[in-house]
Amino acid sequence: MIELSPFAWTTLKLFGGVAGVLVLASAIGALLKWRVAHGQPHSVIDNLNSRVNAWWVMVAVIGIAFAFGKGGVIVLFYLISFYALREFISLAYTRRGDHAPIALAFYLALPGQYFLIWIDWYGLYAIYIPVYAFLLLPILAAVSGDTRRFLERTSKIQWGLMVCVFCISHVPALLTLQIPGFEGRNLLLIAFLVIVVQGSDVLQYVWGKLFGKRKVAPELSPSKTWEGLIGGVASATALGAALYWATPFNPWQAALMALTICLMGFFGGLVMSAIKRDRGVKDWGSMIEGHGGMLDRLDSVIFAAPIYFHALRYWWVP
Repeated sequence: MIELSPFAWTTLKLFGGVAGVLVLASAIGALLKWRVAHGQPHSVIDNLNSRVNAWWVMVAVIGIAFAFGKGGVIVLFYLISFYALREFISLAYTRRGDHAPIALAFYLALPGQYFLIWIDWYGLYAIYIPVYAFLLLPILAAVSGDTRRFLERTSKIQWGLMVCVFCISHVPALLTLQIPGFEGRNLLLIAFLVIVVQGSDVLQYVWGKLFGKRKVAPELSPSKTWEGLIGGVASATALGAALYWATPFNPWQAALMALTICLMGFFGGLVMSAIKRDRGVKDWGSMIEGHGGMLDRLDSVIFAAPIYFHALRYWWVP
């Protein structure tokens, strides 16, 4: 008999729980398709099933990355940042004078950030983009001599680099933290973040569909309601507290951490929705069936990840 380490058992239990939820969701979707839609096209049910199918693929990809450890997770989130940045830049107003700054963003800032995380150089990857890249980007744009809408163009590239690379890169950066008594189990920190934040999104959707009446920000995101927000965040906070056994936290610490990242995830989604409305689009792309683009699936992670990382770094790392 193969003996698994406590970390391996915990990881299997987490993925087993997620798989169980997806099996239940798939069964419900199939039942609804048969009993309600009678096998015919149905916009709501078909959208639900496409979302569940996409979740199966995403969980499988994350599971494969986890199997390869630190290298697999860094490569996965490097690719996620690349496609997210491509979606963001494709919706931004750019001109010929932006070619050099965009090249810097994709071919220097992006790989440089993940390389610094790989070698665990916190002192540099914490400021590499918000200091050095932010200063170099407008310099390159200015050298081109194109001043038309200069501030708007430069700030959009800077903002894209910030949310798509700097913020998202804090997910694999969790692997660099040295938490006493939790050595070798940092992948579980990522699992906790993803399960709680994404769970909050799903639960907000469910609570909103069941009880939602009062809109939070109808001009930004008509589907977000106060009932969905309160019910979803409260449920996800309880979920986070229930997962304390997979973290270095006790139950109340896990609940506080879950509440914090759920709220940041909600506000992150609201900000990204505002950007989409500004650009006149509903979704960032169509990469993930039922979910839109990469940024549509990650909008809540963008704001939650750096807050989660630094809360851990300054509360739990000596």
